[in-house]
Amino acid sequence: MGKVFASNPLSLSVTDPAFESWLRDSGYLEVLDTATTASSAATITSTATATATVTHGLFHYLWTFLSLLTINPFAKLTTDDFSGKTPSWTRDFVGFLGSYSFPSSPQTLKLRVHENVKRYARNYASLFILFFACSLYQMPLSLVGLISSLALWDIFKFCCDRWNLDWYPVIRQVLVRVAQIATVIILMILNVQMALFCALAVSYAVTISHAAFRKLAPAAKQPSRGR
Repeated sequence: MGKVFASNPLSLSVTDPAFESWLRDSGYLEVLDTATTASSAATITSTATATATVTHGLFHYLWTFLSLLTINPFAKLTTDDFSGKTPSWTRDFVGFLGSYSFPSSPQTLKLRVHENVKRYARNYASLFILFFACSLYQMPLSLVGLISSLALWDIFKFCCDRWNLDWYPVIRQVLVRVAQIATVIILMILNVQMALFCALAVSYAVTISHAAFRKLAPAAKQPSRGR
């Protein structure tokens, strides 16, 4: 039996990754967030109405929340994301009350996390530095250990310049290894790694929570390319 409809050679087929890339470059990625949220909400509502129970809805939101454990928030992060201008802390980063909502599906959650981490990379980095400074303030010995390790390497650089150790690469390499071992011992004894771990844990929790619940705000429009 022949085909009912002949294929149209002029029809266009755009893949989801290509469409998402175009939305990001054009500054309209929040449209995809809104559309996905509305579609998922409609699905949940119709399912709940058909089954007359909220069990499916609760399971859906629980599954969406647990999908955070399977997402790598830094998968699409590049060094270029740290070279731009820091977004405004009030208007862009924090936003308003209507700027937050529970992600309606794992797809929406993944989209928000990846895009928000790229947009607010400099904000998250600043928060990590702040949390690390607070950890060092709460742990004075760790602060002393960090300062001591930095001072050790300054002394090593001064000695290399004064004694012209660049002419003696073997001796210089041995001293580098000794300085590295001494630095590790200082950092471990004075619990600098604990302060770093606390800062990483808190900053990661803040980053993943903000990125997941923060709606995709309209991005700055990119200049259109010439035809």
